[in-house]
Amino acid sequence: MVQLPKAFIQAMTGLLGPADCQAFSDALQEDAAVSFRPNGRKGFRAADGLSPVAWSSLGYYLSGRPAFTYDPLLHAGAYYVQEASSMAIEQALQALSSVPRRVLDLCASPGGKSTLLRSLLPDGTLLVSNEPLTQRAQVLAENMQKWGHPDCLVTTDYPRDFGALGGYFDLIAVDAPCSGEGMFRKDNPALDLWSPANVRTCAQRQREILSDVWPALREGGHLIYSTCTYNLEENELNVDWICRHLGAETIALDIDPSWGIIGNLARQPHHVYHFMPHKTRGEGFFFALLRKTSPAPDAVRPGKVKAKFRNTSSVPIITKLTPDLQRLLKSDVQWQALTVADETYAIPASMIDDFRLLAGRLNVISAGVPLTVIRGHKVQPHPALPLSIAMGDNAFPRAEISKAQALDYLRHQTLTLPSGTPRGYVVITYQDTPLGLANNLGSRANNLYPMSWRIRSGYTQEWDNKFCTRITDTKS
Repeated sequence: MVQLPKAFIQAMTGLLGPADCQAFSDALQEDAAVSFRPNGRKGFRAADGLSPVAWSSLGYYLSGRPAFTYDPLLHAGAYYVQEASSMAIEQALQALSSVPRRVLDLCASPGGKSTLLRSLLPDGTLLVSNEPLTQRAQVLAENMQKWGHPDCLVTTDYPRDFGALGGYFDLIAVDAPCSGEGMFRKDNPALDLWSPANVRTCAQRQREILSDVWPALREGGHLIYSTCTYNLEENELNVDWICRHLGAETIALDIDPSWGIIGNLARQPHHVYHFMPHKTRGEGFFFALLRKTSPAPDAVRPGKVKAKFRNTSSVPIITKLTPDLQRLLKSDVQWQALTVADETYAIPASMIDDFRLLAGRLNVISAGVPLTVIRGHKVQPHPALPLSIAMGDNAFPRAEISKAQALDYLRHQTLTLPSGTPRGYVVITYQDTPLGLANNLGSRANNLYPMSWRIRSGYTQEWDNKFCTRITDTKS
C-alpha cells in the first residue's frame, strides 16, 4: 500500500478538492499500467488485439508486466517499454507549424522520450540526446544504439554547454529532473525523498536548467517542457515563469476530452496538460508546448573544434569512407566517416556540418552509425553496428540461434555456432533480428557483446513474447 505524505495529501486536496483527491489516492493503490512501443523501423508492430494508448499512434498497453529482461527482442531494440502518459509528447509534435531540422532532448536518460521522438521525426532531422551524468549517459547511448537510427547524436553535457549554440535548435525537449510525485506507486525512494522543501528546490533547479539552455533555441522555435509530478511550483508556475522571464507563449493542443487529461490547475490562461492516475491510464505526467518569442543570440557556425569528444585529447577527423567500410552500410544514403580516438562512426553526408560543429563543442559519446573500434592494435567492427538499421544486409554472415542460446549470448557467454557457419565476424540473430557480433573461430565463437550491456542475472523466466511481432504486410 502506498503511504502518501500528509503534506502531499493536503496539497493535492487543495488542487483537486476532497472528492477528487480521494479518487486520486485510491488510484495510486492500484497496479500501474504497463505499456510499450514497437520499433517500426526494425520491422516490428504490436500484436493484434492489444489496447492502444489513446494519445499515441505508437503505444500499446499490456495486461501485465512480463520479465522483459529475459526477452532477447528487447535487447535487440525491437520495442521500448515506456510509461503511457509520457507518450503524449506526440501531441506536441503534431502541433508544430513546420518539421524541425535540429532537435535536442536535454534530459534524455534512459531514452524513452528520445526513442519516441526518433520514431516520430522524419529522416533528415538530427536528434541530439543528452544526459549530463556520465553513468546515466552510457545507458542512454546503449538504448539509442539499440534503437538503431543513424540521425542521432548522444552527448553528456550540462545545459549551460548548449547555451553557446545560439539559436541552433528548432525544438528542445526538457523533461526536467523533478520531485517525482507522478511515480509514487512505482518508485518508493521518490516517496521517501518528498517534502515541500524538496519541491521548491526542484522548481528552482528547473528554472536554472531552462535559463541555461534557452539561448540554444531559435526565436520562433519550440520547447516541450515536462515533469512527472503534480504540484503547481514545478508545473504551472514554471511555465508562467518561462513565458514572463524568458519570453514565450504556450500553444494549445488538440486534446480529446475523452482522454481524461486535465488542464491548468492554477487558473491561468496558459495551455498545459496534466495526467492524473484517477483520470487517465498511466502515471502522473505534466507537459506544455511553448513557442519562443524572444530573440536568440547569433547562430554558431562550424569553426575550430575543441578537443572534448569522449573526454579525450583527440580532435574529431571527418573523412570519406573507405570502400571496405562503405560496404558495411546500406547504399541508399551517402556517408562520411567521423573518427575520434579508437572509434569510427558513419555520418549521413547531409548532416556532416552539424556533426562537425557539435563534435567540436560537446562531449559526444555516440554518433550516427558505430562502425569500428580499435582493440589493442586491431580494428574490429563496432559491437553496436548490427543494431543499426543502416547496416547493409550483406555486411556479415548471419547465425540464427535459439532463445536459450540468445540469453547465453546476452550474458556474454561463449557460443558454439551452428555447423557450417563461416569463420570470422558473424551477426548473431534471434528470430531473424540482429543481437550483436561474434568472431567465429570454428570450435567456438568469441562473444563480442559489450560487457557493460550484459544480462547479469543467471535466472531465466520461461515465457514467449506474444505482444510484439514482425510486420508481414509491408502496407501495415
